[in-house]
Parts: sequence; structure tokens; C-alpha cells
Amino acid sequence: MIHRSVFTIFLFLLASGFLFSQGYVTGNQPYTIRGEVFVDLEPIYAGHVDDEYPLSITSAGRRALEEAAMFYSAMIYGWSFNYVPGERARQLDEILDMKPVSQIQFGDPGLRVTDTEIREMRLRVWTDYHLNDSQQRHMQVWRTGMVRNAQALGYGPSILDEYPGWLAIKKMALEDAARAAIRALLQGSERNRPREATGFISLASFPRYYIDSGRWTVSARFRVQITEIYPFPAY
Repeated sequence: MIHRSVFTIFLFLLASGFLFSQGYVTGNQPYTIRGEVFVDLEPIYAGHVDDEYPLSITSAGRRALEEAAMFYSAMIYGWSFNYVPGERARQLDEILDMKPVSQIQFGDPGLRVTDTEIREMRLRVWTDYHLNDSQQRHMQVWRTGMVRNAQALGYGPSILDEYPGWLAIKKMALEDAARAAIRALLQGSERNRPREATGFISLASFPRYYIDSGRWTVSARFRVQITEIYPFPAY
């Protein structure tokens, strides 16, 4: 007998058009990428209880697909960035401005669910994403040229006056990990601290989130292409 919750997920995914269909190519094919996301059914983040508590299976399934779409966007297209290293002596704040190059939307026909499971009040969802020709070219760019690999931890806020939403908090943690990765690359390659750096950054794989001291923490692997480094002017 199918567990009622799993059966509900099945019906939601079937109605949404996300279920794996016969003849769809999966696995480690060159035009398919794969990832796993977890959704807490009783979400409490940074001391804020979610608007819906506990989550219905339908809401949890939708969140899983929205999060997967965000990660696939970051893997295929990535972000452009402008990074300013902080320095106390010059009273400069560390600033990272990231903008998505392009985004995969909820309902994209290339995204398919291949497996679901509920365990310890968490919904686990495995998905595949089938790349079209244009997306394959984007992925190829991230594997060639002057692209460097980096891994870093990022942290979401521990205290929030207003709750921006579950996905916004996860984005904050992921952007903090990107900031740490870019900073580490520059520290390893530049003898002098630059005034500013620009480039592109993408996820190498789905990141891993967990709660540490009440806030989201994420471990993420990135591919980074630094296109321009601006030094401080000589006096």
C-alpha cells in the first residue's frame, strides 16, 4: 500500500507535469544534470514560524521544485557579480552584488522529479534537468577557459526583524557562500588587495543546507570566472 503522503506528492507532481515520464533520459548523460533538495515540513527559520505551519504536502512539493529550479538556474546560467573587498583601514565595507544571468521558472518542462521520500518530517525530492542545446553550451563554458573551482560555507541571518520568506533566507546563505568563495580566490591569487573585481560565478552542484545555531548554513561548490580586477590607484 502506498503511504498517503507519498501518494499525495505523486498526485501533485502528476497534475503539475513534473513527474518522470517514459522515454526521458536520466542519469549521467551529458545533457542531463541531477540534484536533491530537502524541505522541512515544520519550518522555523531565524526564530520565525512560517506562514503555513506545518506545511501541506502540496506546498512542500511546490517548494522543492522552486528550490530545484533556483539551483539549476545557478548551475546553468550562474550570476554576474561585482565584488568590493572590505578593509577596515580604508573604512571599506565588503560588498557583493550578484545578478542572475538567466533563470529557470517553476513549471519548466525540462525539470522532472525522479524520486520522493518523507523521513523525519522532511520531504526529500530528487530531480533531473534536461538541457536544451543552448543550455548545453552554457554548461560547456563553465567547464572550460579561465574558470576556477572554489568551495565555501555561507550563513543566513541569525536574527530577523521581518521574515522575508523561506527561499529568500536560503538565497542569503548561498550569496554569503559565493562571497566567501570569491574572497578566497582573490586572496590566493592577488598579492595586493584589489579595489574591486567583476566576473561570473555558478554552482558546480546542488549545495548542502543544514541548521547551525539556529540559522541556515550552506556548503557550496562554485565555478568562478574573474573578468576584471581593479587595483587601488597609486599615490
